[in-house]
Amino acid sequence: MRPSSLEELVGQTHLLASGKPLHESIKNDRVGSIILWGPPGSGKTTLARLIASYSKAQFMPFSAVTSTIREIKLFIGQASRRLKLEGRRTILFIDEIHRFNKAQQDAFLPHVEAGTIILIGATTENPSFEVISALLSRCRVYTLRPLLTDDIKTILTRAATDKKRGLGEMNIVFGEGCLDHLAQLCGGDARIALNILEFAAESTEPDTAGKRLLTLDIISEAAQKKSLRYDKAGDEHFNLISALHKSLRASDADAALYWLYRMLEAGEDPLYIARRMVRFAVEDIGLADPRATTIALAAKDIYHFLGSPEGELALAQAAVYMALAPKSNAIYMAEKAAKKAIEEKPAAEVPLVIRNAPTSLMKELGYGSGYKYAHEFEDAFAYMECLPEELLGSRFYFPTDRGLEAKLKEKLDWWLAKMREGRGK
Repeated sequence: MRPSSLEELVGQTHLLASGKPLHESIKNDRVGSIILWGPPGSGKTTLARLIASYSKAQFMPFSAVTSTIREIKLFIGQASRRLKLEGRRTILFIDEIHRFNKAQQDAFLPHVEAGTIILIGATTENPSFEVISALLSRCRVYTLRPLLTDDIKTILTRAATDKKRGLGEMNIVFGEGCLDHLAQLCGGDARIALNILEFAAESTEPDTAGKRLLTLDIISEAAQKKSLRYDKAGDEHFNLISALHKSLRASDADAALYWLYRMLEAGEDPLYIARRMVRFAVEDIGLADPRATTIALAAKDIYHFLGSPEGELALAQAAVYMALAPKSNAIYMAEKAAKKAIEEKPAAEVPLVIRNAPTSLMKELGYGSGYKYAHEFEDAFAYMECLPEELLGSRFYFPTDRGLEAKLKEKLDWWLAKMREGRGK
C-alpha cells in the first residue's frame, strides 16, 4: 500500500503540501542529504522511496540493524565508480541510522561532503543526540509527525477497498464506529493500523453475501492492547516525563493524571516516576507545603510494597496532591544563589565567633570568642554575624507568600529586622 506518487501520500502536509520546499525539491530532483526523524509508522521509509522514484539517482536501501559497515563501504565504492563512469549519483538510504555508532557514522562523512552519495537517514530517535554533529551539519533534518486520525482512516479505507495492492478482494465492511476506533488505537502508526486491519479481516468469516463485517469487538480482539508510542531511553520518554512535570507545575491535576497513566500504560518503571515526583516536591513545592515531599516518598514506598496495579493509585494520589499544592521554587533558587556565592568566594573564612574551640590554643586565637547561645536570649535571638565578612548581608533565600512559606516569610522578615537593628548598634 505504499504510495507511488506524492499525490497519493497521506499526512505530513507541513512538509509535503504542494509548494512546500521539500515537495518542490522532490519534484525537481534536487533533494540533498537529509535525516528523516519521526515516530514509527509515520512514513519515513515511504518518503525515502518516493524521493528515489522522482530521482535519476540509483537507490540503495540499507538497515543499520542488519547491514554491516563493510557492506556499505563496498556500496560506496560502487557509487564512486558509477559517478565517474556514468555521471549518475547514488541515494544511500539508511534505516535506523541511530544504530550506527560514531565511528560507523564517520565513514559517511567524506562521501557525503564530496557528493558521491546522497544520504537519507531515517530515525525514531532525536538526531541531536544520536547522529554525530559533523554528519548532522551536512544534512537537513525533516521532522515527521504521528499521522492524524483522519490520515489513518484514509489509509485504512484505501487498504480495505484496493483490490490490486490491498484487501479489496476480502469485501471488508466497517461496522458502526469501527473505523474510528481502529484509527485511534494505533497511536498515529500506519503500520500498526494496517496490521490490525489485516489480522481482523483474516479472522472474520464472510457472511452469505461474501462480506466480512468488522465490529468493535473484533477490532479490539485483534489489537489486544492499544500500542502506545514510547521508548524508555529515547526522545518520547523525556517528552512524557517533561509533560508530567510541567502539568504538575501548572497545577493541572487532570493533565498530570493523563501523562502519569500514559507512561504507566506504556510500560514505564513506576519507581522512576516516583523518583521524579519526589524531585518535583522538593524543587517546585518546597517549603510552601513540606508535606508534598512526605507524600511523594510515601507513594514510592507504597508502590514498592503493593506493586501494580494497586500501588499505582498511590502515585496518582501523590500527583493530584502535588498538582494542587502551593508552589515555590525559593529553595531551588536559594541553592543556585548559594553555589554562585561559593564559586565567587571559594575560600571565604569562617568567622571566629562561630568557630569551634576544643583546645586552649584555639581559644587564645579567638576561636568562639563572643559566641552567644541563642536559647539564653529573649525570643531565642542573639545578634551575631554568621556569614564570612565578604558576604555580610547576602541573601539567598527569598520565600514566597504561598502556603506554609508565607509563615516562614513572616519569621524571616522578623529576623532580618532584628539583624538590621543589631548592625545599627
